[in-house]
Amino acid sequence: MTAYFAWPLGRRLAQPLQRTLGILARRRAALGTVATASAMLLAPRPSLARVVRADDTELTAEERRTVELFKHCSGSVVHINTFANQKALIRGTWGLSVDLQEIPQGTGSGFLWDKEHIVTNYHVIKDADRATVTFADHSVHEALLVGAEPDCDLAVLKCNDRPKVPALEPGTSSKLQVGQKVFAIGNPFGLDQTLTNGIISGLGREMRGVTGRMMRGLVQTDAAINPGNSGGPLLDARGRFIGVNTMIASPSGAFAGVGFAIPSDTVNRIVTQIIKYGHAKHAWMGIYLSMDQWTEKLSRSLERQGMPRIQGALVLNVEPGSPAELAGLRPTLQSQQGILLGDEILAVDG
Repeated sequence: MTAYFAWPLGRRLAQPLQRTLGILARRRAALGTVATASAMLLAPRPSLARVVRADDTELTAEERRTVELFKHCSGSVVHINTFANQKALIRGTWGLSVDLQEIPQGTGSGFLWDKEHIVTNYHVIKDADRATVTFADHSVHEALLVGAEPDCDLAVLKCNDRPKVPALEPGTSSKLQVGQKVFAIGNPFGLDQTLTNGIISGLGREMRGVTGRMMRGLVQTDAAINPGNSGGPLLDARGRFIGVNTMIASPSGAFAGVGFAIPSDTVNRIVTQIIKYGHAKHAWMGIYLSMDQWTEKLSRSLERQGMPRIQGALVLNVEPGSPAELAGLRPTLQSQQGILLGDEILAVDG
């Protein structure tokens, strides 16, 4: 007789089987995760590269400010062309005859002063019989001469029918500092709406003007100024008008890094009188006073030597034969021993 034994195998066999099935399930899950990850890696993904358009240029903060300055101010700068009548021999049916012909004389720059007037250099329109003004929108208008001040190299034109463009924001030149950033807009060599930049290289410069008389208090800059820039504005970093570009110092006639502008305080005083009277009115004393920066520098030097500061307006120069010389005012002199200070003007009619 065969005997059958009932071994308690059910539990023992079930636990390994469950563990085996669990391992297989986990492996299938893991394989499924790997397959999913592989599918994600192999699936096409959207490009992360930034699409750059042709007009999407990268500008620094300083470049953006310069671009905005040009956009804001360039419309107020104009191109001036002058013409002169010249006698010429004309061959006719009955022989030669003398006739007047209009020929181009020169070009320059200018800028809008108010709703009607345009400021430029006197030497731009000197000896001209007619002048035209080209605006930023390329429209051309006839200009009339309101008046001029040759000794200051300033002239005022008038256009009755011109585009509605705002005038430049006025600035002050009394607080300018050497090293301050400046911009010049003009039409060098006929290239309209040209922007150059630089710094203020010096203050209180003296140069002989178009009339042969000395122009004093000029602003020196290394911003490129070339033929055709004359009469254009010199601007500060905020786009405010601080001077009128007038001349350069160069052995060749081309820009050599030394340009000069008439300070805006002088321009404001002279242009206001030209618009009101047709010419500038001068209360001439024949003296040249020290700039505030120079006076402050000299005062600090005096204090270091234990001497009192300069209290009034220091007389730097006295013109020969002037009322100031007749009154006995003494200029500031420089010798090998140092600087001999001139008279100080403490009050006028006081």
